[in-house]
Amino acid sequence: MPVPKRKTSKARRDQRQSTKFIRPQSITQCANCQEPLATHQACAVCGYYKGRKVLNTKLERTIKRTETRTALQAKAQQSAQSQDSNEQGHEQDNEK
Repeated sequence: MPVPKRKTSKARRDQRQSTKFIRPQSITQCANCQEPLATHQACAVCGYYKGRKVLNTKLERTIKRTETRTALQAKAQQSAQSQDSNEQGHEQDNEK
């Protein structure tokens, strides 16, 4: 099994270990909304990355969700009204 021939000097040892530290994360600004942003990441505020829209923001998702819910509720009310009118029509036919 191989063993070191000579003692590793303090300078060589420390030089090797000098690259093993935690570097602070660089922070930039979003080009679209000027919010602080980690590099190479899409902006959480506006959803843009490199000038292109790539994410739906939380506000957009809630707006779309409410629009979908109101559309579904309107459709359900409309179908309930049509069923009620159909039942009333059948009752009148049965009376004759």
